[in-house]
Amino acid sequence: MPKLRTTSRPPARTTAAALPDRERVGERLRAIRKRHGLTLGALSARSGVALSTLSKIELGQISVSYEKFAAVARALDVDIASLFDPLAEAAPAAGRRPVVVRTTLDAAPRYDAENYDYRMLATGFPAKRMTPLHGIVVARQMAQFPGYIRHPGQEFVMVLSGRVRIHFETGEVVDLARQESAYFDSGVGHVYLSTGKADARVVVVMTE
Repeated sequence: MPKLRTTSRPPARTTAAALPDRERVGERLRAIRKRHGLTLGALSARSGVALSTLSKIELGQISVSYEKFAAVARALDVDIASLFDPLAEAAPAAGRRPVVVRTTLDAAPRYDAENYDYRMLATGFPAKRMTPLHGIVVARQMAQFPGYIRHPGQEFVMVLSGRVRIHFETGEVVDLARQESAYFDSGVGHVYLSTGKADARVVVVMTE
């Protein structure tokens, strides 16, 4: 796999708003892991995520990509949304599934990473077959990524504002303007870059 890391990679963003969200997600991961009776080592072996990385996630010391969260969620056999929102694990009253779950961005659980800021959508719908989110693409250079992001499934993205460039490990590059979209195999390594004057805003839907 081609590596994108360079010595010019900018320092991690550590805004005051982002840190509490990392700590909250870390606490959620620790609680779910312990409920499953797993040590950090066991979860690392199941997920393929390094033990040191899992430890730092639980302590809220680092931000990580969707790729790693997806791997951890699969290893724990939970909806990825449950790592961000305790309501995602709540059983429907009297065993009934909701017909509709509405979400506002202000109320959506957030997770601000180095290159993308996430707002998880529809977390209250049980046993989802898709993972929808609102994203702000912060990254502007390939050097900001340690490598391409890949995870099982398919991915749909629509640009709400700004401009986005998707780089694939195959060498293909796709440019999207406002109201343009793309659908692709998310198992193929990819990264999003914002190429407009402002950070791009997108809606992404992923499925395994």
